[in-house]
Amino acid sequence: MKIRMLTSFAGADFSVSANEETERFSEAEAVRMIEAGYAVPVATPKAERAVKTPAPEKRG
Repeated sequence: MKIRMLTSFAGADFSVSANEETERFSEAEAVRMIEAGYAVPVATPKAERAVKTPAPEKRG
């Protein structure tokens, strides 16, 4: 789960800054950080796909 940190946070082997987006943490850890108010989830935008419209049919 991708989260955006609201505060700086550091551990023995990592460091993340405020406003940094990261996927470093497991799903369970990310949920705990969101519930504790340290982070917010990052919404992933859905990619738009171009659709080719068929050419008009010509009969003649």
